[in-house]
Amino acid sequence: MADPELEAIRQRRMQELMAQHGTGKQGSQQNPDQERAQEDAKREADERRQMMLSQILSSQARERIARIALVKPEKARGVEDVILRAAQMGQIVEKVSEERLITLLEQINSQTSKQTKVTIQRRRGVFDD
Repeated sequence: MADPELEAIRQRRMQELMAQHGTGKQGSQQNPDQERAQEDAKREADERRQMMLSQILSSQARERIARIALVKPEKARGVEDVILRAAQMGQIVEKVSEERLITLLEQINSQTSKQTKVTIQRRRGVFDD
């Protein structure tokens, strides 16, 4: 869980995002060896990420994140990122239980919840005073 590993994961993720949002020609111009190397690097980074999460999370917490990922993959990824950052900064010293994960999810939901506001505007008629 060293910082260079996290930086490598971030760089690969940034390259993936740029490739997804970039032009389609760029991906097709790469030779098969480069594409295979990128896929291998991505797979390796995902394996390292899952290994770190398995060391940090209890089995029940991993199951809960997996269920969340089925519905909202971006939210599950964000929660995993928060947990990994906290572990690297030394804020997590023992395995994260399902109860602690639930409180963390509640905190994240309260911070990111969207407040909708409804305002009613009445139109005045011609004959209204």
